[in-house]
Amino acid sequence: MSKFPKQLFDEPTPDPHTLDNLGPLRPLAGIWENDQGEDVKPTADGAEEQRYIERIEVQPIDPQTNGPQLFYGMRYHTRIVKPGEVDMYHEQVGFWLWEPATGQIVHTLTIPRGQIALAKGYAAADARSFSLTSERGSTENGICSNIFLEENFRTDRFSITVTAHDDDTWSYDETTVLMIKGVPEPFMHTDRHTLKRVAQPTPNPMAIAADKG
Repeated sequence: MSKFPKQLFDEPTPDPHTLDNLGPLRPLAGIWENDQGEDVKPTADGAEEQRYIERIEVQPIDPQTNGPQLFYGMRYHTRIVKPGEVDMYHEQVGFWLWEPATGQIVHTLTIPRGQIALAKGYAAADARSFSLTSERGSTENGICSNIFLEENFRTDRFSITVTAHDDDTWSYDETTVLMIKGVPEPFMHTDRHTLKRVAQPTPNPMAIAADKG
């Protein structure tokens, strides 16, 4: 007799064509650039506004299963520099995931400052805009930071709203709530940008193999 419930190991048969099954994430697929990013960051003298240049590559991955749970998704890489500079100002990698059965969207992010987060939200398959949140202390959509950031620039909340536009662009508006050591009030670190397409996405490996027959 099995020690584990059988239904937890029953995997569905996914469609190999991820791009056809991304729901509200489909407009994000591809390679995107623009130089009009708007950032409001903390400095020793208070809030400072600055522009940034961004390139995001968002490519479909093969369908993913957790037993009966099925995700379609994309892997992304974001690189940001300041105008007139070449050294990396911000870099981020992670996944965008869509669960058709529930309408759940999952956004994972990792930055090379010793910080990771998982944000979640819900949307209809044909939604053109959606929002996700991540909360410090949550085991479902949480934030984890290295000890320096935790003690000095603690992230309590992250939220992002993504909107797809009719001119083959998409935008995001995100807020990171920081508690800075020695500052009694939370700081709202905001970033917003509209990305323009520079290349179409590359189909995921399963889709390529299926189309070759």
